[in-house]
Amino acid sequence: MIAIADLIVGVKVIAVAASDLDRANRFYKETLGLPLDVLNGQEVGYLLGGTGLMLKEDWYGKPTDAPNPRVTIEVGNAVAFEKALRERGVVISDPVQIYDGFPVGAFLDSEGNKFWFCSMA
Repeated sequence: MIAIADLIVGVKVIAVAASDLDRANRFYKETLGLPLDVLNGQEVGYLLGGTGLMLKEDWYGKPTDAPNPRVTIEVGNAVAFEKALRERGVVISDPVQIYDGFPVGAFLDSEGNKFWFCSMA
């Protein structure tokens, strides 16, 4: 029998709630500067590395900072990432702290969704 873990390649798409799509698009495109995710010639969201981020207005539920699901973005340097977010006026909900030897922090997007970030060193 094949193990489920052996079938998982990675996270393909994360859908997050947005109560104001225009504001959310400005946040991801302009504030964070994420590249567009294009599928079959259509813009479907933004790219977080190789993972797609889709914004869903009133389809996915109301925005929340509760970790359900908890999404963690791997970054090169968590401290520098937090500083860059602060410089752009992004709300840091959880400043970087060391957990199990790794620096971890979290921020809120324009809709109040919480995203965690960490670096491997």
